[in-house]
Amino acid sequence: MKMIRRNGNWIMALFAVVCLAFAAGVMADRPAANTGPDHDGVSHRGVADDLSASFRRVSKDAMPGIVSIQTRGKTVNINDDSMEGSPFENSPFGEMFKNDPRFKEFFQQRRQQPHRTQAMGSGFIVDPSGVVVTNAHVVRDAEDVTVKLSDGREFRAVDVKTDPRTDVAIIRIKPDSKLHALKFGNSDAVEVGDWVLAIGSPFGLDMTVTAGIISAKGRGPGITQREDFLQTDAAINPGNSGGPLLNLHGEVVGMNTAISTRSGGYDGVGFAVPVNLCRWVADQLITKGNVSRAYLGVGIQGINNSLAKQFHVQVGQGAVVTQVMPKSPAAEAQLQAGDLILKLDGKDVHSPRGLQGIVEQLTLGQKYPLVVMRNGKEVTLSIVAREMPSDYSYAMLDSGNGQKSEEPGKPSSKSFEDMGIGIEAITPEIARQLGDNSASGVLISSVKEESPADNAGLREGMIIEKVGTMQVNSPEDFAKALKDVSLEKGILMLVRVKNATQFVVVHANPAEVSK
Repeated sequence: MKMIRRNGNWIMALFAVVCLAFAAGVMADRPAANTGPDHDGVSHRGVADDLSASFRRVSKDAMPGIVSIQTRGKTVNINDDSMEGSPFENSPFGEMFKNDPRFKEFFQQRRQQPHRTQAMGSGFIVDPSGVVVTNAHVVRDAEDVTVKLSDGREFRAVDVKTDPRTDVAIIRIKPDSKLHALKFGNSDAVEVGDWVLAIGSPFGLDMTVTAGIISAKGRGPGITQREDFLQTDAAINPGNSGGPLLNLHGEVVGMNTAISTRSGGYDGVGFAVPVNLCRWVADQLITKGNVSRAYLGVGIQGINNSLAKQFHVQVGQGAVVTQVMPKSPAAEAQLQAGDLILKLDGKDVHSPRGLQGIVEQLTLGQKYPLVVMRNGKEVTLSIVAREMPSDYSYAMLDSGNGQKSEEPGKPSSKSFEDMGIGIEAITPEIARQLGDNSASGVLISSVKEESPADNAGLREGMIIEKVGTMQVNSPEDFAKALKDVSLEKGILMLVRVKNATQFVVVHANPAEVSK
């Protein structure tokens, strides 16, 4: 660098350096432009472009493997007394005009025409030879199913197999060339917050792409008998059913199935069958046309805060057995009501739904270790996986023809004022009225309003089978069982309503139960 010797030039040079330094400081204090780097050296625009490029790539690659489905059902005649088929259908005017003979005559000819039900949905190709996966409800009761590919080609289904328990179905078509099959991901590896794309035909708008995130896992909104849904806020609407939910690797992680809505359309809460469950079901439908699944034959209940205190475990640790079906795998393994199932086949159990997921995919005929907590101690049992009967239902333990007891006569009875409950022995007459001649336990004959029993949800007509770990078959048994427990700490009871049983905790202070 060449030095400046003259005073004037030196002063001017110094002034120039100061100005440059000041300008540099001002520029440093200014916010970075959108195209520049942020404090981590990453371009905001670059991140957005990368995400947009991922959406484009996944959409483009997946489109050839996604189909729209149209179905036609049976031909039915419209009820003459309804407004179906008229312009006033589902409107306030329908009620106004439906009994007017002039309007009946006007629409009579239209209503007498045969009406063929139609539906639409989506699906995705899983085998290049022409196997499509969709929802069972999309093709339910359909006499004719048409599959439309992304390039516009249409094929009629030659075979349809369904599994109503999971709402999964497969459709076979005979294409004139190999098709593009989508890749399966791993729904167990999906995390809340992951980006996902939903592609399908909402409202008949083929190949519509919406984006969102995984909002939650393990949802059970009461849609199907077997539930473990992924929840997403990607827009899902009527017609999306059966379409894929894709991660940013272009892999299917779920099958869009249902929405929770007040408007009939997108409200930000959608549900998808996890692809691991979907694939397990679809593979069986493809290979043998039906699904074989194992079962235990128990009624089970999750561990909430009040039960966790009684069983001395963490909330969400295990699933407690409330009922054991006779001659079931559980009965043969000597499971008992009150056992807390902790592990099955070496896998931790965290909820009834999680236990069901482990059980149903066990290999039939194979023996598995079952770890339970019984009376505060861990016990390892051995259970043999057997196929679930065709008429078995997860809800069958909740059904029954039991009736509330009427005028039970004068059986042995006692009142427990501090709990706010009246107890009676179950006589043969009461058992007959309940529709269960083998009923055991004690009958709740009365419940005082706003009492600990009332606050715990106990009601007249319910049967108490156990207090803590003690079986009670008389008011005297019930009184004896209460000697070792206290309302202040909470009293654990196994209660039955009709054929369904569950544990409840009766506490002197209901607020303490939720702490």
